[in-house]
Amino acid sequence: MSASAATGVFVLSLSAIPVTYLVNALAAAATGSSWAIVAVGLLVLLLVALAARFLVKRKPPKDPLFYVYAVFAFTSVVNLIIGLEQGEPYLNTAYGHVICYWDGSVHYLMYLLMVAAIAWEETYRTIGLYWLGSILMSVVVFVPGNVVGKYGTRICPALLLNIPYVCLPIWAGFRIYNQPPETISSTAKAIQEVQQKRLLRRPLDLFLAAYFFFATGFCLFRGMIALDCPAEPCRLYNQFHEPYLKDPAAYPKLQMLVYMFYSVPYYLMALYGLLVPGCSWMPDLTLIHAGGLAQAQFSHISASLHARTPYSYRVPEEARGWFLILNVAFGILPQLLAYRCVQNPEFFLKPKPEEKAE
Repeated sequence: MSASAATGVFVLSLSAIPVTYLVNALAAAATGSSWAIVAVGLLVLLLVALAARFLVKRKPPKDPLFYVYAVFAFTSVVNLIIGLEQGEPYLNTAYGHVICYWDGSVHYLMYLLMVAAIAWEETYRTIGLYWLGSILMSVVVFVPGNVVGKYGTRICPALLLNIPYVCLPIWAGFRIYNQPPETISSTAKAIQEVQQKRLLRRPLDLFLAAYFFFATGFCLFRGMIALDCPAEPCRLYNQFHEPYLKDPAAYPKLQMLVYMFYSVPYYLMALYGLLVPGCSWMPDLTLIHAGGLAQAQFSHISASLHARTPYSYRVPEEARGWFLILNVAFGILPQLLAYRCVQNPEFFLKPKPEEKAE
């Protein structure tokens, strides 16, 4: 494949702009059921996939995920337009808007990078795992939130268009994970020297380990608020710092529960990975979690301050300083951990059998 294939996917994604406005015009003029919109949406996705196949007809890519990323790049532009315009009732919420912004910018950039990597036959495992965490986090919160929140009684067939966002990332995740990891050039002696250092002799790891305790407590505390804990500290924090946690749209509640039941076990595993050398799973798991936290915190912070959030659920003016400090730190430090694990993975490598014998 050549760079022209990646350029073609970029141009194909931009065709979403006129297509979206055309579909909106047809939907506004039509008087039929919303099943027609679902049919048109699925037809458009199929045509985009066929167009992507036509772009690489002479030299098809070895990785079938090329077509998945091409279609998702197209839908990212659609989501960006929805974020700037109007959509389904659940997309008109503050949370619906900000995840459209994220998908139309960050995910879109990652799709183009992965398409370019496939076109140039280069590895994209690192960015692929990061994307996997981000897309799964948005799906885990957004799709159930549409059902259990205040818009659950207004569910329409258009919600079925989210099915590809549930199925395809899972399939893509297995393929990305099974790609061979990048080769580490460190010598056995250098790896041994790093792994012999205890946590107290690794200042950055010690700082990150301390962060795990803060993050675990923060996740548990906000999870208890989402579960309507009647304790006074929970009530005061919810009332004066993050009233958005009780938004009837249910997205923030689900997000806090995801933190409580998934991020807390991850932090305990990550602490173990920083204490015990040779945990080869640590870099991959950290990348997936960092991608998920980036998406989740961007959405949570933005929706908490968004004008579409009812005033009574927005962060109070006097509490915004602490709110931003806590939530930005909670979102950025996992990125620092992921960078540390990817750039300096020696502590997490398993020595080869012959190296153990020596």
